[in-house]
Amino acid sequence: MTRAGLAAALLAAALPAAAQVQQGRPAALRDVGFDQRLGEALPLDVALRDEAGRDVRLGDYFGKRPVVLSFVYYDCPMLCTLTLNGLTAALGVLSFDAGREFEIVTVSFDPRDTPAAAAKKKQTYLARYKRPSAGAGWHFLTGKPEDIARLTRAVGFRYAWDQETKQFAHPAGIVVATPEGKIARYLFGIEYAPRDLRLALVESASGKIGNPIDDVALYCYTYDPMTGRYGMAIMRLVRLGGVVTVLVLAGFVVSMLRRERAAASKTPSGRAG
Repeated sequence: MTRAGLAAALLAAALPAAAQVQQGRPAALRDVGFDQRLGEALPLDVALRDEAGRDVRLGDYFGKRPVVLSFVYYDCPMLCTLTLNGLTAALGVLSFDAGREFEIVTVSFDPRDTPAAAAKKKQTYLARYKRPSAGAGWHFLTGKPEDIARLTRAVGFRYAWDQETKQFAHPAGIVVATPEGKIARYLFGIEYAPRDLRLALVESASGKIGNPIDDVALYCYTYDPMTGRYGMAIMRLVRLGGVVTVLVLAGFVVSMLRRERAAASKTPSGRAG
């Protein structure tokens, strides 16, 4: 069998298997996931309510700093709590502070949630995060069904109500957006590497936050949309290693030349007899 024929056969065998896996999933999970919308604009005019019951718009939290956007519902028994716990743990390692270098916007996708529930959840996570500026930088919001649906569609956050368990089935992850309100990065799962979160914020802010070390890290690591993580850019590391090697050799040569000149200047010149 030729290579092309073998590849075709393997693909033909894989497609039914993938379909069986999809069909074997619980009905509530078949329409759950993240559809990445990298580079697309968020609907900043979406109307929501904050934890104090005030009418706000999503755009109220944009304009100056990058934004970490998360979707939960406030009486979620497990996954939402794990997501928020993972986010808080990563935030606790960063030198950046919510309310200073970035904003956090947590939106409930359950229209039954109230500002009172949002305020209670905010109090819990401010106590965990323990950063003075977080009270003004981490926002817990609720909204009407049509507004929530518009925002979740824009982000590609797909979820479903499971009638059997009386709970929402939903994906786990966070979204990092630019100050202008464009989707920059997705970080998936319930635990987020502080390095990944920091690099996503630095990239989203277009270098307005961070330091030269972050610039080097962004050169050495690239974002992988498939995994929602940053991985080593091998060829960039090879190039960087080559540059460092050349610089070290150049420094060594210059140092040796200076030593030779210094030694020559100290040697007394001979005179004819």
